[in-house]
Amino acid sequence: MKNKIIITATICLLSFASFAQNTNDFFLKADSFFKEYVVNGKVDYSKINADQAQLDEVLSLAEGITVSKNDANVYQAFWINAYNLSVIKGIMDNYPLNSPLDKKGFFDKTPHALGGKNITLNDIENKLLREAFKDARFHFVLVCGAIGCPPLISKAYLPKTLNNQMTKQTKVAINGSFLKVNVKKLRVEASQIMEWYKGDFTMNGKNEIDFINLYRTEKIPADYKLSYFPYNWKTNAL
Repeated sequence: MKNKIIITATICLLSFASFAQNTNDFFLKADSFFKEYVVNGKVDYSKINADQAQLDEVLSLAEGITVSKNDANVYQAFWINAYNLSVIKGIMDNYPLNSPLDKKGFFDKTPHALGGKNITLNDIENKLLREAFKDARFHFVLVCGAIGCPPLISKAYLPKTLNNQMTKQTKVAINGSFLKVNVKKLRVEASQIMEWYKGDFTMNGKNEIDFINLYRTEKIPADYKLSYFPYNWKTNAL
């Protein structure tokens, strides 16, 4: 009996060590990839097209990793990076692409082998992340490959720094191109993201202006009228 317990414990430890090594390798290689090919929020697709080996390598790692919601930071960081990498892969598979919408089913039909699943980009965003964690900050770190998206950072999202990274990117967007403020007309225009996912920004009895002011340096007065400006679906190419 004692020997069985020792063997079982050893197997568990080896499995954990293997998992930790795989996830660490994934985050390291994802970080290296983003640093190499992302500049000021834009992606150097032409450079990736010349040699896709680095992209294929990190996505190959992602295919064999299984993460659990019980370790929320690892889970969220993995799926955020996996989503952003898969958007880039989808654009490269159809390169050159003027807009991700030019490829039918880009978000809702094309499967990606990630985390032991065959899954679409929409399902990563809506089922694995938004539905599970109810956090509007996902909209500022999941980058759909278009100029209208918040900027892609030139590093990976990491479990230890995830919360700070998500808050930082939300602040960057809210204090940047996500909003257009007209003081004379007492009006603020927001990205259509806020219109499409209104429920995410109005949880717990709050409204959109309340959410904006959580992250905006120069607060928006409560009496400002909110509208939305058109989304730019042109590819976020460098």
